[in-house]
Amino acid sequence: MISLLRGPVLHADADSVVIDVSGVGFSVLVPPDVARTAREGEELALHTNLVVREDSLTLFGFADRTELEVFGILIGISGVGPKSALGVLSTLTIDRIAEAVQAEDDRPFRKVSGVGPKTAKMIALQLQGKLDGIALAPATAAPPATTDTAVADQVVRALAGLGWQERIAADAVAQVAGSASEADRASVQGLLRLALAALGPAKGTTNG
Repeated sequence: MISLLRGPVLHADADSVVIDVSGVGFSVLVPPDVARTAREGEELALHTNLVVREDSLTLFGFADRTELEVFGILIGISGVGPKSALGVLSTLTIDRIAEAVQAEDDRPFRKVSGVGPKTAKMIALQLQGKLDGIALAPATAAPPATTDTAVADQVVRALAGLGWQERIAADAVAQVAGSASEADRASVQGLLRLALAALGPAKGTTNG
């Protein structure tokens, strides 16, 4: 089992990266925020899961080990394949997944492309009790303590309404909040303006 890869990035696409490990290039499917921040020539470390099929060997990678653990739990659910599990972790933050499971709310999972109502319900039900031992709230997914949580949540929802995936929106808000003025951190409009500037000209991805 390949559980960790570390090396310079050779290439990055919208949903994958190629990492050079001792002269061997490993192609890894990753959440879009990981691919978006990967820079050719810069070192990247990924926690990975190797999915073996009769006709393929596919690596899935995550910047945070918590995400890898949740990925492993998701693919153990009937009807959830590795690409759907990656889709869940690409669309929702770990905290949002935990909140939805605690509330037995399948609506957030319906936002994931390729996940239908029946599978969304299955995820919400079968994750019950399985996230208890996992350390939630990775640093990249939560706004700094100096940011008004209610403001940050509103900005993330606004970005999601504009088409950005929730996970990418949360990451952008966390990044800009760290360097924002106190006034901008306390203002939905100010924080939203900074987050949009950080996300750049790329169009948001509408979740199916």
